[in-house]
Amino acid sequence: MDKLGDFLCEGKGMKTWQKVLLAGEERSIIGLAGFNSVQRRFNCTLHFNRDLTLKKLANHQVITTARNSISRLEQRHYGGSSSHDPTIYALSTAPGRAAIAIIRISGPASLKVYQALCPKKPLPRPRYATLRTLYEPDRKGLEGQVLDAGALVFYFPAPQTATGEDILELHVHGGTAVTNAILTSIPKAAANDESQKIRYAEPGEFTKRAFYNNRLDLTQVEALGDTLAAETEQQRRLAVRGSTSILAERYEGWRQKLLQARGELEALIDFSEDQYFEESPAKLCASVVEQVQELCRQLKASIENASRGELLRNGINIALVGAPNAGKSSLLNRIVGREAAIVSEQAGTTRDIVDVNVDIGGYFCRFGDLAGLRKKHENAGHELNSIEEEGIRRARERALKADVVIVFISVRSIPGLPSNAVAGLNDVYLGDEVEATLAKLDPESQRVVCILNKADLYQARGSIDAICTRFRQRPTLRRFLQSTGLPIFPISCKEAGSKIAGDSDPGGLQALLKALTRLFGTMTEAVNPLHDGAAGNNSGWTESLGASERQRVALQLCLQRLNTFLVQTNSNAVSEGSSEMASGEENDHVDIVLAAESLRSAAHCLAKITGKGEAGDVEEVLGVVFEKFCVGK
Repeated sequence: MDKLGDFLCEGKGMKTWQKVLLAGEERSIIGLAGFNSVQRRFNCTLHFNRDLTLKKLANHQVITTARNSISRLEQRHYGGSSSHDPTIYALSTAPGRAAIAIIRISGPASLKVYQALCPKKPLPRPRYATLRTLYEPDRKGLEGQVLDAGALVFYFPAPQTATGEDILELHVHGGTAVTNAILTSIPKAAANDESQKIRYAEPGEFTKRAFYNNRLDLTQVEALGDTLAAETEQQRRLAVRGSTSILAERYEGWRQKLLQARGELEALIDFSEDQYFEESPAKLCASVVEQVQELCRQLKASIENASRGELLRNGINIALVGAPNAGKSSLLNRIVGREAAIVSEQAGTTRDIVDVNVDIGGYFCRFGDLAGLRKKHENAGHELNSIEEEGIRRARERALKADVVIVFISVRSIPGLPSNAVAGLNDVYLGDEVEATLAKLDPESQRVVCILNKADLYQARGSIDAICTRFRQRPTLRRFLQSTGLPIFPISCKEAGSKIAGDSDPGGLQALLKALTRLFGTMTEAVNPLHDGAAGNNSGWTESLGASERQRVALQLCLQRLNTFLVQTNSNAVSEGSSEMASGEENDHVDIVLAAESLRSAAHCLAKITGKGEAGDVEEVLGVVFEKFCVGK
């Protein structure tokens, strides 16, 4: 008891103690930290001396739990590995024939592996390349069969390494037989030493050890996974944004604010009977409510940015919507540069959805060529059959889920009209089914780009402009085109494949692709909460685009808990349209215990993002994060 009292009365000890309390591990005595946070504001006469501390901690069970909490805190601070952990190894480069293969070994037996593979050789200079001949381990410590006559060996001593442990890297010749022989020989290095185990690494285990040893936080781990999976330039940039510690520091800062606010509220529970506070409970709640409301604004912006980042990570879903024979498949083939879909003069060629992934301006896009939307007997020359009806149903469903819908203005098929005839204004239409589908789209979350295909059929530019002006006034198109500010794009897939003298963009296809790239940039631009959700001037918030789906879900749950707190403190104690708390008898309606519990739950959601929650939560989260990593990373 005396030893714990001396520890708590030290400045550094009290700081550590507050960390334990504010981590949500011991709610029963959080009042100490809460009182410490509001001590200056309430002119209290209470002092943190040894006698009072021991009086508040008289419960033996609380003291025992507190000691365990401090022990867990220190264990996390100083790393999670020890000399008893097994040494792991794996092939870190892609399997198969290659010029070089890299084998990574991490753990306390790394040097033992080196001594077994390179007997009677001096230890390599740390962080310098050393040329060695690798031998098959021999129980007598002698040179066995040669495994590789020219391997580069790198030794990285702990703790300033990728995993925080001793690391040995073997850069060997990349033949399959060579790498297999070396991988088979590595565990033989500890065959006679039962105290040191060497085994093949599990998927993501190297990165997991880096997390346990505080070399990476959990947000950086997820960004590392994005880096390995990046296929386009924008995906690479997204991964780089998340690889910094800015996200983790922001989440941790929010968590500390919530725990500080929770401490202020619980100070009223623990000390309201013993001490006099100049501020009433209602005014204290009003101050906390103001902090929570500002935090809610920042959380909403982060959630929105995480959703926008998902467009970069998972791809922008684009649906090609139009009447039969509108030229959807022709445009898809021009964009991807190959015959991805069948093109025919016969209407209704596309029945099922044709999905194609393509990189446009660094943005990963998922194009879906859909069946033409029409009613029975509408501009196709034949009635709908069951297969085409199913294709139309799937096309509508896909359009409603798309991020961007490219709508085709079609040229009506007129019997007896030559294929090279000039089309007029009356020959152009959208189609009733297309307009019905557009009416069901969500202007808030979906974008519409309208194109006038087969522009080569129109004799003069004036006719094209007249058609575009006419269709811009359609109610179903106007609301989308006004929000994006994009014009209707006249294109010709036929001319796009030819070279026309003096025309740098035959067919207008490049103008369409540039407009799509600009639209993608707007859709994935970070939102700044200081500018009322508007994009622009977002320095410091672009990193939140790199938040993963797991982080977004946790942030959403945190926001729900904070909204619950606002309801608990505002429903009976805050006047409508004001942040000032009511006075008088209504003060008794503020349930401080429930409000503080909501803040605890919100802080716990943030702790799960960074991996600083309780031990069970951390293991559960790590299982989700590391299951997607490959072996050797």
